[in-house]
Amino acid sequence: MIKLLHAADFHLDSPYAALPEEKAANRRYEQRELLRKLAVMANNERVDAVLLSGDLLDSDKSYYETGEALIRIFAEIKAPIFIAPGNHDYYHRFSPWAVLKLPENVHVFTSPTPEAVALPDGKGVIWGAAFTGSQSRGLLEHFPPITDRSVVNVMALHGQVGSGELYNPITLDQIAETGLHYLALGHEHSYSGLRKAGDTYYAYPGCPEGRGFDETGPRGVILAEVDSNGVKERFVPLSGRQYRKLNIDLTDQVGVAAAILKALPEDTGKDIYRIALCGEFDGRIDLATLTRDLQDRFYHLVLKDETRIRRDIWAGAEEDTLRGLFLRKMRAKYEVGDDRDREQITWAIRFALAAMDNGEQWRT
Repeated sequence: MIKLLHAADFHLDSPYAALPEEKAANRRYEQRELLRKLAVMANNERVDAVLLSGDLLDSDKSYYETGEALIRIFAEIKAPIFIAPGNHDYYHRFSPWAVLKLPENVHVFTSPTPEAVALPDGKGVIWGAAFTGSQSRGLLEHFPPITDRSVVNVMALHGQVGSGELYNPITLDQIAETGLHYLALGHEHSYSGLRKAGDTYYAYPGCPEGRGFDETGPRGVILAEVDSNGVKERFVPLSGRQYRKLNIDLTDQVGVAAAILKALPEDTGKDIYRIALCGEFDGRIDLATLTRDLQDRFYHLVLKDETRIRRDIWAGAEEDTLRGLFLRKMRAKYEVGDDRDREQITWAIRFALAAMDNGEQWRT
């Protein structure tokens, strides 16, 4: 039996362009601290190997501090470490994987042709292959099937199962034909759960920490026990900060700030929130002021106004005035429009009515 710690898609040194530069730099520091969490887990769980299935780095370059962290923290891990470079951190002779003086317990796969490394004490064999460019053909296309399943065979690989053509496309038939006991994949950023093709189990751990609002919720790694009879695995959360999305309905609300505060969970200070204000609301929504006043409650806050016009606002459409003429024309467009059209029409009406009433312009 082999006990594995399977992780992927750290994307160290991500730019975090949507954050202020100071917070973006802090997020990159926190990403490096994920490596330390990985090391502690690997040693506490006494794993036989750590598999890092690509995109550990966000590009084929890295900050000096990241290289130092990799060298220092990898040396603390007692188990052998296997790295299969992906499309973001692909291997070439000037890449960090070629230049860094990594500890002796680290093996970086450097070829698109899968190669095998035997674990100590005959516990099993770790296979792996590398992207050598930002795109890759199917790396399993010519993989010779493993026929002797008395020895546990595992592979670390970055790739895309079931679809796509650019990032090592992998079919279920190819997985089944490998004869592997476990295929430790990277590339998909969400945890897949344990899956099976033929007699081969495979899984994506997802990214260990979200980097945007498309990667919300807990993120982590996989601990797996692999033997000739099958695979037992469990997902272990690793992330610190999380990206969270919250919708707040302003229908029948009077004060926007009060409605937001009432809807907030108790502990928001460590996370990055996107709050969408929705429902029917005709009052003034000053996003800039609200963001400034509420920002200290979050690590970072993004506010969106997605409210709709109240139905009774159309009452003025029957007036024999410029306002009435304007509203009648806008209502006709609103009623036949899709959601995007209605959003744009809503904003146009707010700006126009504010101008007619000599009010302050609405702000995005």
